[in-house]
Amino acid sequence: MSTINWGIIGCGNVTEKKSGPAFKKVPGSNLVAVMRRDAEKAADYAARHGVGKWYSDAGELLDDPDLNAIYIATPPASHLDYALTALKKGLNVYVEKPVTRNSAEAKAMAAAVKDSTSKLTVAHYRRALPMFLKVKELIDTQLIGEIRTVQIRMWQSRKPALVADVETNWRVLPELSGGGYFHDLAPHQLDLMLYYFGEPEMYHGFSLNQSNSTPADDHVCGQILFKNKVVVNGSWCFNVAESETTDTCEIIGTKGKITFPFFGNYISWKTDTEEETITFTHPEHIQQPFITKIVAYFKGEGPNPCPIEEAVTLMDIIDAFTLKK
Repeated sequence: MSTINWGIIGCGNVTEKKSGPAFKKVPGSNLVAVMRRDAEKAADYAARHGVGKWYSDAGELLDDPDLNAIYIATPPASHLDYALTALKKGLNVYVEKPVTRNSAEAKAMAAAVKDSTSKLTVAHYRRALPMFLKVKELIDTQLIGEIRTVQIRMWQSRKPALVADVETNWRVLPELSGGGYFHDLAPHQLDLMLYYFGEPEMYHGFSLNQSNSTPADDHVCGQILFKNKVVVNGSWCFNVAESETTDTCEIIGTKGKITFPFFGNYISWKTDTEEETITFTHPEHIQQPFITKIVAYFKGEGPNPCPIEEAVTLMDIIDAFTLKK
């Protein structure tokens, strides 16, 4: 497989800049076709991005003989069905986060990957960004000593600035997204915890709908104990005053603290002997470093940058934090 020829199912907002153009810029990769149910919007996307073919039916795109890989960028409700179909057709799959609406669907996807000769990667692209790789380096070199606790605070207003403004806010419709804004934003944060600290030993939490402004819960709390004895405490609230919004991760160790936002561009650290802040310029297409790794993996030239098994663990944690007992 000398070139990965992509088709996108769901060429919406996330594909405009974050991911879509990168498929044509990564060496050994080409964007051949796109699909969106609205034919006019699909044609417009193809014209603006220089894509040769467009479809308004996912089945037709999946049957395109020129493709050998599919990027699933629809709302989570359809991820599993599209992934299963693509795998059965022998196509490699890149699926957006959250990988599914819940753990049961993620496990079904993992089982299908195991029974397939095709490959699948989940879009936890922060694993490839220099800023978050720098955090991992600081942890691994024990700049702040042994890690004791991590405090995550994601507090936003009822209409978070971090979330794309779209015509239909599917993110707060649990039947489409699996939950609310937590299901949309927390996978990035929790995946990095798994990437940094390894296998969890136990996790628990709760969620509730405080404002009743949408069908989805808007307040989530959770704790994770990792096997290396790192403890993570997370608080996600999507109904606070604009003046109280925050996006903060504090990693506290025996010799100091690392602080950074998940949706920002700086890292600060303070130890017994130094205090420093560094800023980063993210890539124009923020998923491009990760897509570079996926292309290498699909071509047999590198490891899987985020296997479905790790996404299953992530969805287990999300379910533990949000499913009603």
